[in-house]
Amino acid sequence: MSNVNRLFSVRKIYDPDKSDALFVKAMRDNCRYQYKHCREYCEILDREGFSPDDIKTSIDLARLPFLPTLYLKRHRLTSMSARRLILKVTSSGTSGAKSFVGFNMRSMRNAFKMVCRVARYHKLWSARLTRYVIFGYRPCRDNSLGASKSAWGFTFFAPAASRVYALERKQGGYKLDLANIKSKLVKYSKGHLPVRTMGFPAYTFFLLRQMKEEGISVRLPKGSLVCLGGGWKQFYAEKVSKEEFYKLCYEVLGVDDKHVVEFFGAVEHPILYTDCRFHHFHVPAYSRVIIRDVDTLKPLPYGEAGLVNLLTPVFDSGPMLSILTDDIGVLHNEGCPCGASAPHLEILGRTGVKDIVTCAQGAESLLKDMLKEDL
Repeated sequence: MSNVNRLFSVRKIYDPDKSDALFVKAMRDNCRYQYKHCREYCEILDREGFSPDDIKTSIDLARLPFLPTLYLKRHRLTSMSARRLILKVTSSGTSGAKSFVGFNMRSMRNAFKMVCRVARYHKLWSARLTRYVIFGYRPCRDNSLGASKSAWGFTFFAPAASRVYALERKQGGYKLDLANIKSKLVKYSKGHLPVRTMGFPAYTFFLLRQMKEEGISVRLPKGSLVCLGGGWKQFYAEKVSKEEFYKLCYEVLGVDDKHVVEFFGAVEHPILYTDCRFHHFHVPAYSRVIIRDVDTLKPLPYGEAGLVNLLTPVFDSGPMLSILTDDIGVLHNEGCPCGASAPHLEILGRTGVKDIVTCAQGAESLLKDMLKEDL
C-alpha cells in the first residue's frame, strides 16, 4: 500500500501525532509524482531550488512552494490525461475565473474514505428517511461546480425522502427561489421526518431573516440539522456572527446550535473540515494548515492571523499539495472541550484578488513570479 493510501486509511482523524510521520511521507511521494509528471510544477520547484526529497520532516512542509488559488484559477496544471479523470469539478468563479480539478480513481477512493470517516466521527450518518433542503444549485449535466456536487453528495449521509433546491435551473440559467424553500420548511415542520438543510450560509441567513420579519416561526422535527458550506462568497459584507446566526436558527426553525453544523473546504483542497460541538474546525489527519504573514508570507505561530495555506496529498491529477487561499485565519492549539487534540482553524475573513497582490509585494519570489502576468 502506498503512503498516500495509508494516510487516507488513518482512523484516528484528529490525532496528529499518530499521523505526522505518515503525512510527511505521503506529501513527499506525491510531490515526487507531480514533479515528474507536471512540467510547469517541475519548473516552479527548480526555480525555487526545492526538491521533493527535501521533504524530510513536518518543518520542511512550510518550505514547499505553494500555489495561490488565484494562480490556479488562471492556469490549469495537470499531471495526467483527462481520460483518466472520473470526476471533474470547478470552483464557483465569483471573481470571474474558475479553478479546475479532476479526480482519478485512486484520488476519488481516498477522498471518499476521508469523507466517510469524518462523517462517522461527527455522527452525520443516519438510517432515518430525511428531507433535504439545499440552499444551492440543483445538479444538472452541464453544472461542474464543486459546491453543487458536494451538496448533492451530502444528501447521501441519510436516505433522502425528498430534495428541494433554492437555485433551480430555469431558462438556461439558475434562479433563486427562496419562496418555495420557505413553504417547504413550513410544510416539513408539520411532518415527522427530520429535515437537513445544506448550502450557502448567506442564502440560509437571508431566508431565516425574512421569515422572522414576517413573523413565521416553525419547529422542525427532532433530529433535524442546519448545515452550512460554501462560504458567504459575494455576500461577505453581510456576514453575521455565528452567535447571531445560531440564535436566528433557534428562533425561526427551533434548531439549537448543537444541531448547526458548518463545513469548510475548497475545490482546490477537497478535505472535509467539519466543526465540532464547540464549532471549531479541527484539522484532520489528511491535511495540514499553515498560517502565513500577509506581508512576508512567512509561517506564523499559533494564535496569529494571516493567509491560510492548506496542504494535502490527495490529488494525483495535479500539483495541489500546498494551496495558498484568499482566506484570513488563525490556527489555535490550546485544546478544545470536545477532546480532539488536533489544532483548530478559525476563519476570520476573506481577501480579494487585489488584496492578495498587495500582500505579495516584496514577498517571496515564487508568488511574485506567478502573479506578475496578472497584475
